[in-house]
Amino acid sequence: MASRSVSVVSGVVFAIIALLHLLRLIFSWPAQIAGWQVPAWLSVVGVIVAVALAWGNLKSPAA
Repeated sequence: MASRSVSVVSGVVFAIIALLHLLRLIFSWPAQIAGWQVPAWLSVVGVIVAVALAWGNLKSPAA
């Protein structure tokens, strides 16, 4: 795979992850990992990080 394709694919994957975190916040979906209830503020962090990674991959010189 060319570096351009890798950047685009990873950017789209991170964008989907950001969208899922955002949907969790909007619809108040519960999340649980091994019995631990994941707080909503962690999805806020997830949205910010995933959007930054998606933006960086889609706007990189390789993309």
